[in-house]
Amino acid sequence: MPRLRCFPVSFDVAGKRVVVAGDGAQALQKLRLLVRSEARIVLHAPAPQPALLAFAIEYGVEHVAAEPDEACFARAALLFVATGDEANDTRLSGLARAMRVPVNVVDRPALSDFTVPAIVDRAPVSIAISTDGFAPVLAQQVRAVIEALLPPHFGRLGELAAALRAAVTARLPEPVARRRFWEALLSGRAAELALAGQLDHATALARADLAAAQPTHQSGKLFLVGAGPGAPDLLTLRAHRLLRTADVIVHDALVPDELVAMARRDAERICVGKLKGRHSIAQRQINEMLVRLVASGNRVVRLKAGDPMVFGRAGEEIAALRAAKLSYEIVAGVTAAFAAAADTAIALTLRGVAAHLIMSTGHGADGGEPEGWESIAAAGGTVALYMGRSVADRVVARLLAAGLDGATPVVAVENAGRGDRRILAGTLVELPALAHRRDITGPVIILIGPAVAHGDLADALPFARVDRAAA
Repeated sequence: MPRLRCFPVSFDVAGKRVVVAGDGAQALQKLRLLVRSEARIVLHAPAPQPALLAFAIEYGVEHVAAEPDEACFARAALLFVATGDEANDTRLSGLARAMRVPVNVVDRPALSDFTVPAIVDRAPVSIAISTDGFAPVLAQQVRAVIEALLPPHFGRLGELAAALRAAVTARLPEPVARRRFWEALLSGRAAELALAGQLDHATALARADLAAAQPTHQSGKLFLVGAGPGAPDLLTLRAHRLLRTADVIVHDALVPDELVAMARRDAERICVGKLKGRHSIAQRQINEMLVRLVASGNRVVRLKAGDPMVFGRAGEEIAALRAAKLSYEIVAGVTAAFAAAADTAIALTLRGVAAHLIMSTGHGADGGEPEGWESIAAAGGTVALYMGRSVADRVVARLLAAGLDGATPVVAVENAGRGDRRILAGTLVELPALAHRRDITGPVIILIGPAVAHGDLADALPFARVDRAAA
């Protein structure tokens, strides 16, 4: 996963001396940005262009008709260099760094200690978009999208929060209770009033809600959430919202890190799936853990690959919550069979071809193999087989014994629904070769039946690996 070169922070400039060095348009751009802050701005411009000087006078920016020197840097909190001259930029950057003053040089990342992001200004709320200083036009495009999403007076919510912050901290000492109050406040009636410009009315309503709030956190809740096949853009909006508000994330090993990373930074993350070199946690232990976490007042997201209600043992976890009389909610996800069907343009049910769909696994819950689905497959239905790659030979033997034609089309999709998916296709009698491919390491879903022949398999690989060098 790529890493940030520049770490985004908010620098407190209130009452501090911020220096801008430059005579022209670039210096003017920096001033236009800085006058929205509470900084004490000083412009060092030996020969300022008329527009720059007029702007400085209009906004009360202190003007010094000379280049900044050591005495200037001794009192400065930040320096913005916008002279446009490479030699002068280099000199001023070196002088500032020697004086330990953070410096930004326009269009010269190598000379800069920090970059200036594109900013969505909804004071006191601000949103910074950074591209590590290398793609400012891209940052501006992202800013335009966010600007369109947020109403012009969105900052009134920040004013409402500022008016209540001290009272909320005093009334609700527990972090969980405090966070839940803020979540309810900022999505409720008081927030609507604040956005409408009725800040006094909003503050009064919020204080009434605060007086009625419980100082300790209330009962917890479990959310069984489907993570889908792993692609972030296939995660539901509800699942994304719950990830951002959960106290604890209990996730399977198949859930990608980038989905878990959507959670709040302070949320606890617990992996309970099977990993290489480590045994999976027993289902009984997972059930006990979920009950304990929810009973302690946490909002727990149980994040499962695919859909939680399809081969995800959600029923056992729900039963444990019910037995403990604890609250839960289920959030659907995209299961692997549907993701694979989308990847291959296979209609799992197709008029005149396949009227039935069965989802099964290659492995039963207790090591046995599920029974009964062979007859549906033999009758022309579509079979979506989960966790069947390693037992493909036994699956084929059972289907052939049930009367299925060995020429029945079959497709297997590794990492269905993701950018790194691979599609393999062939016939039923060729399927056992899939079990011997060591290059397939991701989860595989297998689709079997006449409907498979109507999909888009032009770029599919064969089940047996072809040694192109030998060929």
